[in-house]
Amino acid sequence: MSETNSLPTGSHFITQERAVEMTSEYRSNKEAILATGYQNQGILPLSETFNRGEIDTLLGKSGCEGLRIYYGMDENLKVHAIIIPVNEDNEDILPGENAPVDNSIVEEGQRCPDLCPPESPLNE
Repeated sequence: MSETNSLPTGSHFITQERAVEMTSEYRSNKEAILATGYQNQGILPLSETFNRGEIDTLLGKSGCEGLRIYYGMDENLKVHAIIIPVNEDNEDILPGENAPVDNSIVEEGQRCPDLCPPESPLNE
């Protein structure tokens, strides 16, 4: 992992055309990047959808200057996005090892497949 102590700067926006290219490339290759024994099991999602309220809660955390997406895997080997707030020093804002759930970590998105969004240029 590269070391950094600050949040990335500059614009991270891309065009719809670039997003379509990237999501199309992913859909075309997502099974091929997996070892043969893991292909066609729905391990890699096409997308995940999260409620705005949960994202707003993360953004409202004291010191939050951005969001980080980690990728995790459940007991069925399905990959999931795990979203957390980060501070101005690019450090994770976490509840602490022994703390109860305190609305600092979001998962349980609407994972596609099985719960897929309506058709759009990004998922055709």
